[in-house]
Amino acid sequence: MPITKWMTWQDGVDLIAMTDPTLTTPNIVVHVASSVSVPGLAKAAAGMVLYAPDPNQPPAVMGFVGLDAGMCNYFGPNIFAGTPFETAPHVLADISTNYDQHKAYAAVNIHGGPSFEVELFALTDAVSIDRPAGQPMPFHQMGAEMRAVEVSFKVDGIEIPVYVPEVSMTGGYGAVCSPMGMYSR
Repeated sequence: MPITKWMTWQDGVDLIAMTDPTLTTPNIVVHVASSVSVPGLAKAAAGMVLYAPDPNQPPAVMGFVGLDAGMCNYFGPNIFAGTPFETAPHVLADISTNYDQHKAYAAVNIHGGPSFEVELFALTDAVSIDRPAGQPMPFHQMGAEMRAVEVSFKVDGIEIPVYVPEVSMTGGYGAVCSPMGMYSR
């Protein structure tokens, strides 16, 4: 089957978590990379954020983050169609990520809004992942992931305790550094 829609990334930091272990769906998603590419656009830092401090209320922040509106507007209808992010808006944000073999860090500074910091510690060795479309996301996932043994999540500099699911909505562990990867449809 030909690939018609895709995105690739380098230097990804991903956290999918809950602020309460009894929640059945995540109320925190920080899924960003320092270099993202989609068809026909230049590479840029981008990703997605969901932050719903009160899971019974609409999220405080939900959208595709970055400075490149064209790229962020590509993600929803082309990659995340069929998910709650399909119609998520573009949210202006500055993003930085870095990692080494032991730890990873991401900072997302929403313009006019909160800042988020994710730190992943005691990373495992990188493993290759290949998740077919529909298991559980509607797109094919390929890449490398390093699982985090410890996680720190901060909002505006204040640490928020989080619970990371063993299997997240992506089909993998909820806290990983992803040095490179691809989603395709």
